[in-house]
Amino acid sequence: MKDVVVVGGGPTGLMLACELRLHGVGAVVLERLAERGGESRGRGLHARSVEIMDQRGLLERFLAVSEKFQVGGLFGGVMTTWPESLDTAHPYGLATPQAVTERLLEERALELGAVIRRGCEVAGLSQDAEGVTVELADGTRLRSRYLVGCDGGRSTVRKALGVGFPGEPATVETLIGDLELTADPAEVAAVVERVRRTEPRFGVAPDVDGRPGVARMIVPAAGVAEDRATPPTLEEFKARLRAVAGTDFGAHTPHWLSRFGDATRQAERYRVGRVLLAGDAAHIHPPTGGQGLNLGVQDAFNLGWKLAAEVEGWAPAGLLDSYHTERHPVGARVLTNTQAQMTLLGSAPGPTALRELLARLMEVEEVNRYVTGVITAVDIRYEVGDGDHALVGRRLRDVRLSGDRRLYGRLHGGRGLLLDRTGGRLSTEGWADWVDHVADAGAELDVPAVLLRPDGHVVWVGDGQGGMEAALTRWWGAPVS
Repeated sequence: MKDVVVVGGGPTGLMLACELRLHGVGAVVLERLAERGGESRGRGLHARSVEIMDQRGLLERFLAVSEKFQVGGLFGGVMTTWPESLDTAHPYGLATPQAVTERLLEERALELGAVIRRGCEVAGLSQDAEGVTVELADGTRLRSRYLVGCDGGRSTVRKALGVGFPGEPATVETLIGDLELTADPAEVAAVVERVRRTEPRFGVAPDVDGRPGVARMIVPAAGVAEDRATPPTLEEFKARLRAVAGTDFGAHTPHWLSRFGDATRQAERYRVGRVLLAGDAAHIHPPTGGQGLNLGVQDAFNLGWKLAAEVEGWAPAGLLDSYHTERHPVGARVLTNTQAQMTLLGSAPGPTALRELLARLMEVEEVNRYVTGVITAVDIRYEVGDGDHALVGRRLRDVRLSGDRRLYGRLHGGRGLLLDRTGGRLSTEGWADWVDHVADAGAELDVPAVLLRPDGHVVWVGDGQGGMEAALTRWWGAPVS
């Protein structure tokens, strides 16, 4: 029997496989596609995802193939400079094509010993008290202790579970694709500048993903297709360009074409017994703000260590259920803010006036910081219930430790961490199998001590052994004598 089967080899599934293997848990990834796709729907990592890659020692790999960007807000077509006071040591995003993100995460998963099986389409599943049986389209079966559906918005896993997926259907649709153009770049730029004054859902990005002569094009569709899984034709795409921009730029040779709507839906439950949902299988929303890929990676980061603890047998009661408790509200918040952004992206006078108002509001530092925190996910606070200190429930920024060390450098192994400035009054004896202790945390930490989960979120702040042990017991179980 396998430990965990992960259905879906996109960024969410691959990140989850990395996290599971980091804790020694077997992970088999089943991916429907026979080869990794070359298209890049998601095109960047926001600040919190950048932090996550740093926490796992992967950031240098991403920096080597990505460009940093500092766009504050990025909300509903309104862009400002980066707020000065955002609480992160990584005040930037990374322009990383999704295909590159998948390649880097797959390489890491394989390094850690994950098994990735391509060309494996899941047809159904069943579960009992001991495990999950998954049936593939070719009739073969796999048995695992747990299964996680990371298989996208049309998730076979979610449908097999019968989990409700309530929300709002699409009311508008947008065409997107990478095409080659014959039009002069100056002409393209002039048309884009003119059209975007009244139609913010239109855009052309030249030399996309470093491919000279290939442009990423986005244009409003004429309506909502009955079958959104069917990509638009080249002629349909060019017709919409002519209708919206007055020219089709001589578009030809499409590398890929697709369509997306503004539907927002969220799974009612992220866990049913031994089966869990993550990424687009758990929530779909418009791509406004570039949050989708990031939301899925962060789902996996929250789930990985908890599921590993359950498989290994040391998880305290309720730990695995806290995945739904913590991540469902985060997903709901993204659905809400993307709905608001789609309203702002309308071309009618009302949305246009709202964008102008928001642009002025974003000049206020506090507003800019709030909106940027929402989009980048650095402002997330989980209800962990272990104290009312402002840090509790939040992730801790990458503070400097004594000896010119960095906090995130101590989190590469995915273990818990006690940062201690009490002068030796605290001890993690009994939890040393899961929690490291830094007895001289350094002056940048302005509290006596903090206890961090493997995902970098603070679950206790204080200076007393009793309070700390209560938090250790809640998140790692009873001490081992």
